[in-house]
Amino acid sequence: MPATDAPPAPAPVADAPAETPPGRAAAWWRLGLLVVLLGAAAGSLLLWSPAEVLDGGLADRLPGYWFAPLFTLVYAVGTLAFVPRPALNAAAGLLLGIQEGVALAVAGTTLGAVAAFGLGRRLGREALRPYLRGKVLGALDRRFTEQGFRSVLVLRLLPGMPFQAGNYGAAFSGVRFLPFLTATAIGVIPTTAVYVAAAASASHPGSPAFLVSAGGVALLVLGTLVGLWRAALARRRGRRAAA
Repeated sequence: MPATDAPPAPAPVADAPAETPPGRAAAWWRLGLLVVLLGAAAGSLLLWSPAEVLDGGLADRLPGYWFAPLFTLVYAVGTLAFVPRPALNAAAGLLLGIQEGVALAVAGTTLGAVAAFGLGRRLGREALRPYLRGKVLGALDRRFTEQGFRSVLVLRLLPGMPFQAGNYGAAFSGVRFLPFLTATAIGVIPTTAVYVAAAASASHPGSPAFLVSAGGVALLVLGTLVGLWRAALARRRGRRAAA
């Protein structure tokens, strides 16, 4: 019998272009939402000022027992809007004095850090997590994951470290929430107390409180400059080693 002709082989199909997995696309959409929210918070300062809300206006129209939670909330929103913490701490000292000012400023700082941590963890971590695999970033991520409390505490005590950068850096890493919360609440006390006391005692420049706080501010500035100098030296050594 004559051999049956075999069916012609199908023509090769060109490879389809790779598509972004749905999970990755959703992660990037959430990261975009985070950027929009932070931009809106920063831009809102064109329409309102934390100092104006607290120093008269709304604060004067509310019962006295509402002022503490109002101040804490405004302080927290101010940190999300990238208002410098020294300015917020100075407002706390001027409006509330040393003791109450330190207590409410620490509470507002911690609340703002928790809000930033939650936003970063929910909206940004999944998209940026794959980029933490480099040598340096991977080592930092492992340190924050394994020694969360100690790492965040050092971050808060380090002079000149941007507050929001620490919040989102911790949120994108593997640090757990409770170590982040406790280390933040403890670690921000020294710098907060220094700036609050300096502002509260500014009207009495010869007082011990002002002299001590001014010395603390000077030490913080010096520590920041030393930290920047050491970072510049480390970068130079890295470039020389690479060359």
